Amino acid sequence: MGKLEKGVGTGKTESVVRDELLECLLGVASIHDHQASADAIVGGLPLENGRLIPSLMPRAAARAGMAARLVKARITQLNEALLPAILLLEPGRACILLSLNETDHSAQVIFPGLTQASVAVNLDRLVEAYSGHALYIRPRLNYKPKDAEISSDKQQHWFWGAIRENRPLYRDIVLGSFLINLFALGMPLFALNVYDRVVPNHTTETLWVLVLGVAIVICLDLVMRLMRNTFIDMAASRADIKVSSRLMSHVLSMRMEAKSGSTGSMASTLQSFESVRAFIGSATVISMVDLPFSLLFVSIIGLICPPLVLPLLVGIVFVLLYALAAQGKLHDLSSKTWEVSAQRNAMLIESLGSLETVKALRAESRLQRLWEKNSAFLSRTSAQLKLVSSSVSSVAMWAQNSVGVSIIVIGVYQIIQGDLTQGGLIASYMLSSRAMGPISQAAALLAQYHQSSTALSSLNEMMEKPTERDRQASFVNRPTIQGEITFDKVSLQYPDEMRTALRDVSITIRPGEKVALLGRIGSGKSTLNKLLLGLYQPSSGAVRLDGLDIRQMDPSQLRRYLGYVPQDVALFRGTLRENILATRVDRDVDDEVLLRALEISGLNGLVKQHPDGIDLQVGERGAMLSGGQRQSVAIARAVVHDPAILMLDEPTSAMDHASEEAFKKQLAGYVQGKTLMLVTHRTALLSLVERIIVMDNGQVVADGPRDQVVEALRRGQIGGAR
Repeated sequence: MGKLEKGVGTGKTESVVRDELLECLLGVASIHDHQASADAIVGGLPLENGRLIPSLMPRAAARAGMAARLVKARITQLNEALLPAILLLEPGRACILLSLNETDHSAQVIFPGLTQASVAVNLDRLVEAYSGHALYIRPRLNYKPKDAEISSDKQQHWFWGAIRENRPLYRDIVLGSFLINLFALGMPLFALNVYDRVVPNHTTETLWVLVLGVAIVICLDLVMRLMRNTFIDMAASRADIKVSSRLMSHVLSMRMEAKSGSTGSMASTLQSFESVRAFIGSATVISMVDLPFSLLFVSIIGLICPPLVLPLLVGIVFVLLYALAAQGKLHDLSSKTWEVSAQRNAMLIESLGSLETVKALRAESRLQRLWEKNSAFLSRTSAQLKLVSSSVSSVAMWAQNSVGVSIIVIGVYQIIQGDLTQGGLIASYMLSSRAMGPISQAAALLAQYHQSSTALSSLNEMMEKPTERDRQASFVNRPTIQGEITFDKVSLQYPDEMRTALRDVSITIRPGEKVALLGRIGSGKSTLNKLLLGLYQPSSGAVRLDGLDIRQMDPSQLRRYLGYVPQDVALFRGTLRENILATRVDRDVDDEVLLRALEISGLNGLVKQHPDGIDLQVGERGAMLSGGQRQSVAIARAVVHDPAILMLDEPTSAMDHASEEAFKKQLAGYVQGKTLMLVTHRTALLSLVERIIVMDNGQVVADGPRDQVVEALRRGQIGGAR
């Protein structure tokens, strides 16, 4: 506890470190009459050690309908019109500043966890604990005219929005490029004056004056180039961090029905951002900024000797026409290359994820044939793409050299006629290289453009898919639930499937009721769990929790109340502890809670016997554990946050009889007062429930007390379950 709180005498001790930034944000939101839950605010954010950090506050505040801005200022400099504000104190600590009273030299603050609404503290003590940074938290304006909303959507484009946020840096880059191109005139003018004035007149004094001037220009050019490259890298780095974050956040929050294609194809789409990032790198920015200055150099050559402009203009037009002519071929090849690369990547990820199955089924030959077929096609298209791309660069270089030769030839005739000096010819030749350079570079970049354009189009398509949290949605905050579940005339058809998974299903489960779902494979039992989790939206009807449509609840808060054990258990590479606590937003869990989860799941024996204990490695997807052990981890993961509703989908299908009996005994005590939805084909677990629902072909065919339904099934009076 901090010294400021001790001064107001709370006398409260905590075994778990608090997330004070989160509590302060919730407090400020409450002051502004914004209802928000901790789960809705932090769900999906990249927390550090399970807690908010100042850099995440703008994103966290946005989820509460607020806007946050981090400022560096003394407490007395804070704008009182913008209070309340969050003060950052010693590391990890924070408080809410309500008001300042300089008359009695005090401040009215709220400390997280205090029983009092607010307390007065001495301003000197507050200043002593203050880190010098504060967060202004203000409500966002909800009203926007329609046109403004459209404009806002354009500004918030996931990619171009991040680029636009660096406008000050790009402004400095343009200014630096302008100066660099002006400095580029130094060497041609130096050569012109040396050959036309110094050499004929043997004026060495003038030579050294010119040398001094050009030396200053060269040094300034070096400084400006270094600064420009630094700004370009800074802008690219900032945009990269923001865009990468937005991409991953969108993928993780994408609705399941919006997910199309294979996992490998999606991974390939995400990896394609590398080509976009490379395209907006230094070469692109420099080329685009330098391109307008080609006209400046052409104009100066025209002032020196107008006939020398002709070959330069011909060369520029020729390069641009050739580059444009190659665009159609480049576009086709880029699209084919990306498509085949995505297919190959999808096959690779699928093969690596099921390598044991591949070996057991002797499927290596088939996969090897598909890999080599895709690789051969990819190799051919890549070679063609590189050939066309390199031809553009080669033609641009040939044109640049040809223009240089033409200028020298025409210049010689102009010198003979007395219309041009030797210095003017040398200066014009040097300026022609500066004029053609950006043109050649731009032509080469046109070849890369289609690769990046194809990747950006794929990423745009992915980023346009709907997410679980609509930016305009306002969720209802439910701090607690009773556990009543209602499926009201629910139907569901999975994307890209002709068959209807559920048809007009109506079920009501009372709070604390224990229900088993029975039925044949594919009858829709697991689909009910997925609908309750909000993973899929029903095609018609509604799913309600305590009478509230779950679409009105934030997904993170909804799933906070649900403990889910899937039929196919997926574990993450890491330790057993990390996998069990994967569902916890905060990783500070009392040992008693963790031990209780281990006991219920039956993992306590494994933990005691293994030398690493709860920190044992589970391997990729839990490969170092048996099927039954993976199910036990999933059970521990489901109960560690003490949900009000427990959803078990074949939780013991991979367990032996002894493990199943031990789990059943533990579960019987744990589910007292909780709602239980149990999907199983194991009759031994039916003693845990008091009601059975039988499903067949996506419909409810029987629903009643356990003993009556079991007897009806035994007599064959109900179809659809075995």
